[in-house]
Amino acid sequence: MEAEVKEKLTRLAEELKNQITDPDLDIDLCFEGIEVSEGCEPGKFPYVRVRYRTNEHNVNTKDIEISADSLKKSVDELKEYIVFQIEQFMEEIDSVEYSGE
Repeated sequence: MEAEVKEKLTRLAEELKNQITDPDLDIDLCFEGIEVSEGCEPGKFPYVRVRYRTNEHNVNTKDIEISADSLKKSVDELKEYIVFQIEQFMEEIDSVEYSGE
């Protein structure tokens, strides 16, 4: 892994850990050689695995992959992209979970 990409992913990992504080969310940072959480799948790097628990105690999971093209973006742009993907995922799950209420 290039030093620039490794530095970028290291900064991204720190920023995501500091920003994502929702108690209903668990994130696994799957950045090979930087941070690999227990739930990560070997050979599928880099990505962020998100687990979202609803009030019904259902756990929904989504993997947000970071493509080679995305790695050309700044840390802030990557963070915004991942946070946006997480928010969209949560809204989608909430609309399904609570649409009948």
